[in-house]
Amino acid sequence: MRLLFSVLVACAVLTACGSKPGSETVGVSATSPPPAAATAAHVVERVKLSMGSELHLSAWTTDEPVALAAFDAVFKEFDRLEALMSIWREGSDVQRVNQAAGDHPVTVSPETREVIRAARQVSDWTEGKFDITFGALSDIWKFDHDQDNRVPAPAAIRARLPLVDYQALIVDEQKGTAFLGKHGMRMHLGGIGKGYAVDHGASLLRAAGVRDFMIQSGGDLYVAGRHGDRPWRVSIRDPRGPAGSSFAALDLEDGTFSTSGDYERFFMKDGRRYHHILDPDTGEPARGCRSVTIVTDSATLSDGIDTGVFILGPDKGMALIERLPDVEGVIVTSKNEVLVSSGLKGKLLMLGEPTNAP
Repeated sequence: MRLLFSVLVACAVLTACGSKPGSETVGVSATSPPPAAATAAHVVERVKLSMGSELHLSAWTTDEPVALAAFDAVFKEFDRLEALMSIWREGSDVQRVNQAAGDHPVTVSPETREVIRAARQVSDWTEGKFDITFGALSDIWKFDHDQDNRVPAPAAIRARLPLVDYQALIVDEQKGTAFLGKHGMRMHLGGIGKGYAVDHGASLLRAAGVRDFMIQSGGDLYVAGRHGDRPWRVSIRDPRGPAGSSFAALDLEDGTFSTSGDYERFFMKDGRRYHHILDPDTGEPARGCRSVTIVTDSATLSDGIDTGVFILGPDKGMALIERLPDVEGVIVTSKNEVLVSSGLKGKLLMLGEPTNAP
């Protein structure tokens, strides 16, 4: 997912403000603060590029070495999962399954099978609007590093639609295989794999004894515990405002916060916005929403649900959010209306109206 929100955190002590992403750990010297100050709780942060986005880790801790060691484990886990699930990595599970489409099943990792199962659940919830086999459209609509700002011919889109069918992706748990049933099919885990990695990262931090932390990867974020004496504050980006601007914020202690929007990977042509969130029924960019933010307890599911709700549109999308247990959401519609689910009313802090623009 995309970097669609920012985290609003204030430095509680000078040591937190001085911590730079990627900076080296500094040992105690003759000019260092006394040990009591060195062990005061503060924010530790690191940033690394992973899965095509900045992976930003923060922890509120008294034990910086433990936090940094845990961060390294999270960075390595993201790299490991990317090697399994990337559509671009040579020899990845995804590449091998795509290359064997219509021919034979391929042995894949337990992690890849788990993500496919989660994706299928979200597909069922969203009437098939979330569909990881949309990859069949990804070489005619180009929104990744190959973006060319071209609208495909309608005939080219129609020719690919029969290849978008999540029910034709078969997983055999006993044999540990995945199989795409038609030649030309391609799966793409970009709409759910990053959320899965965030969940794995959260588990690693907890296992290391880090209790108060934030993981942000593109548009997917998980927070645990507190930022000092208060919850973490997360915000929703204004879909038509300047980069970094927000229209709403939420205090969150334990949970995930995931956003899909039409403004990170897009181009304008003849006054119309073309973006990367494609409706599998039409093969064209979905039109009903500008952004969808999901709040729940699983980054894997929220990563898929926000995309599925975006494509469903505001009415069906909000109805689904209200039906799903422990799922809340905020939708900015194509008419610039802000819809808030019942569980967030009274909790969401509105900072202003979203900017209205095409």
